[in-house]
Order: sequence, then structure tokens, then C-alpha cells
Amino acid sequence: MIEHDRQARLREIDRRHVWHPFTQMRTWMREEPLIIERGEGNYLIDVNGNRYLDGVSSLWCNVHGHRKRELDEALLAQAGRIAHSTMLGLTNAPAVELADALLAIAPRGLARVFYSDSGAEAVEAAVRIAAQYWGLKGKTRRTRFLTLNGSYHGDTLGSVSLGYSEQFHRHLRPLLFGVTKIDPPHVFRFHHGLSRAAALERSLAQAREIIREAGPELAALVIEPIMQGAAGMWDHPAAYLREIARLAREAGALIIADEVATGFGRTGRMFAVEHAELSPDLMCLGKGITGGYLPLAATLATEEVFAAFLGEPDEFRAFYYGHTYTGNPLAAAVARANLEIFEKEAVIERIAPGIEQLARALRERIAPLPHVADVRQAGLMAGVELMRNPERGESYQVAEQVGNRVIKAARRRGVMLRPLGDVIVLMPPLSIGESELDTLLGVTMESIREIVEAA
Repeated sequence: MIEHDRQARLREIDRRHVWHPFTQMRTWMREEPLIIERGEGNYLIDVNGNRYLDGVSSLWCNVHGHRKRELDEALLAQAGRIAHSTMLGLTNAPAVELADALLAIAPRGLARVFYSDSGAEAVEAAVRIAAQYWGLKGKTRRTRFLTLNGSYHGDTLGSVSLGYSEQFHRHLRPLLFGVTKIDPPHVFRFHHGLSRAAALERSLAQAREIIREAGPELAALVIEPIMQGAAGMWDHPAAYLREIARLAREAGALIIADEVATGFGRTGRMFAVEHAELSPDLMCLGKGITGGYLPLAATLATEEVFAAFLGEPDEFRAFYYGHTYTGNPLAAAVARANLEIFEKEAVIERIAPGIEQLARALRERIAPLPHVADVRQAGLMAGVELMRNPERGESYQVAEQVGNRVIKAARRRGVMLRPLGDVIVLMPPLSIGESELDTLLGVTMESIREIVEAA
């Protein structure tokens, strides 16, 4: 534990100088900050020694728990060689080896790896690759991107354009480029009361019409496969993913799979596109790529896309984009060790019982609770939507902060969660055990009941 004087100093410095992401700082500065000191397995430990089950994988990126021996050792071993060298005009062994390992498990056809630092940047790179690809091919009309309403692809300007949120991004609107939007099935199911089958049919009918009209201008479909994450944990069936990709391809567009949140086992497969047997032209990876240890992201591309950028220096066909820490050796070495753990521990097979345990508990313990309007799940990703009156579709007022109060109630019970508005997100590390998952679900149930009964 950190001594009392240092704790007080950390709290004071944080309140005085640190600007937290996605946080109303006036509220933050009125409250006592929770300061994490260390991690152990699936738990976070604060400066007072209190333990919290990490129910959202430290923002969806931790895979095998904290202080995983193999990842610690890979990090230390690489630090003993070199921490960083540029990939502009050079390469490094860990980045090369990681590219080989990623492509060995990636969907068929992906053959090239472009590194960046975060999921948003992986998407940004994919957008730029797609735009330049069509320019190099002489198809200058193909400049429009097709995305799902409610999608969220990150917070750089290009990725914001794809996944615009009025709440978060309204001040940026003049800086963004236009995209074509289609409604995924949940819009018709949750907001219009259609059955799952009818919602799927209606969403695809709308997509066919929009894609037919926009087809000659479409550069790419950008989609979070199976589960739209930060927009509220909205799931869609594999049939939708398969058909929407087919329609986009028929129109001549590329397919960009944003697997930043869904990749590395989160939906029960290594990558979510596997549920639909889809091989995208570009695939964006981040979050779990290093097991939650270091910032790293990657955009995978087919050889056909890559080949369009080849030429002589005076043709200026190169991909003029990159970052200082692109292909960082420390991060790449840990990511390589992460993939080795997936293989050695048969992680995808091992998590199947936990996925079923989560589904059963959501169905039997969470869904029947008063004010639970909807429950969504894909693998070990789940969202619980809370509303004042689910039958009338009446939401809680923002000022009531119901979702935030639920996660604070969970914190008092020793579980760390984070909401998306009034959607309570459950996304534990893949290493979570049966009893830990039972604790996570029990605390979630108790915390929801405590807050909604008082609201």
C-alpha cells in the first residue's frame, strides 16, 4: 500500500492537473478518486489494498489477466535488447515475427500488416488505404464510406466521421466528411418492436436500396462485426454480417472489419468475422492485441490492396502515413507472446463454458429484473440496457446518472464496471473463472436492483 501522505499528494495532483478522458471533470473533482496501484490475475488493487474484479478488462483490452507471467517475461526480455526503433527505413525482429503470427491466424486472403498505436488509428489507416487504393486504381468516384447507424470507430477525425455520435462529437461536425448510413437490425427490433427475424429482413431491405443507389461511389463498408461496442453493445446475427458484406462487394466496395473490440476471442472466435466466414479486404486490430499490456494496433490488408501502392519513387504511390512508435518492439514482443498463450492454453476452446454461463445468467438472473429493457451478448461481451419504463421506451434522464450509480454500487461490492450511458457493460478478461464470473453477475444484479429501485 502507498503511504498516506503520498496518497493525499496523488489525489491533489490528479485533481489539479490531470484531464481524464470521457469524464466531466467538474464532477470528478468533487469526488474521491480511485487510484489503482497494481493488478493481480483478474483483479485491480487500489492504493489502500482494496481488490476489485476487473469486469471490463481495463476498457476491453486485458485478455489473460494482470501480471501474466509469459507477458511479463516477454516485456522484460525485449527491454533488455531495445525499447524502440523506427520502422521508417528500418525494421525490427519483434514486429516482423508478430506480422507472421498475425497472418497465420487471420482470415483467408489477408497478407500485409500495417502497424499503428491505437484502434482508432488502425481504422484511420484503413480509411486512408481504401481512399488511396481507389484513387490509384483510377476510380475517383469511389470516395464514400458505408457504416452502420450507432457504430463507433474511434476518436481521430476520420474514425469519428465513420461513427459520429451527436453527444460526443457535435462540436467537430464542421471538420468531418460525410458517410452513408444504414440501420442495423437492432434499430428495427429495439426501437420499432419487430421480431428478430422481421428486423433482419427490414434492415437488409433498407441496405439493398441504399447500396444500390450509392454503389458506384462506395469506397468501403466499415463494420464492427457481430457486436457494435461503444455505441451500446448492440449485436447483430452472422446472417446480417454475411449478407451486408455480399451486397457491398456486389457494388464494388471494399470490406473493412473493425475488430478492435471484437478481436482476440471476445465473441467466442479469434475474430468475429469468423462467425460469418467472412474474409475482409482490410481488418483493424487493437485493444487485446498485446493482451492489455501496451498500446499497439494493426491494419491487415490483402495482397491485392497492397499491390496498388507499388511503383517507382517518382510515381508517388507509397502510403504516406505512419507514427513515431509504429511497430514498437516492446509492444510487438508482448503481442507475439500473447498469441502464443492463445495457442498454448487453447483459449478459444477454454472460454466456451464461460460464454454459456454468462448467457444463462443474463437470461435467468438479469433480464427479469425491473427496468432492464434489453440484454445483448456475443461471447464474453454483454450489455444490459436500463430504462425507466421499458414498455413505453422511456429512458432515464441524463442528470439521474443511473448507469454511473450502478457501477459505483458495484465498486462498493468489489467489482469494477464502466457503463455506456445507462447500458451496463460486462466484458471480463478471457481468463475469468467460473466463480469469478458468478461474482461478476451476482454483483451486477444486486447493483442494478439497488439503484433502479431508488431511481
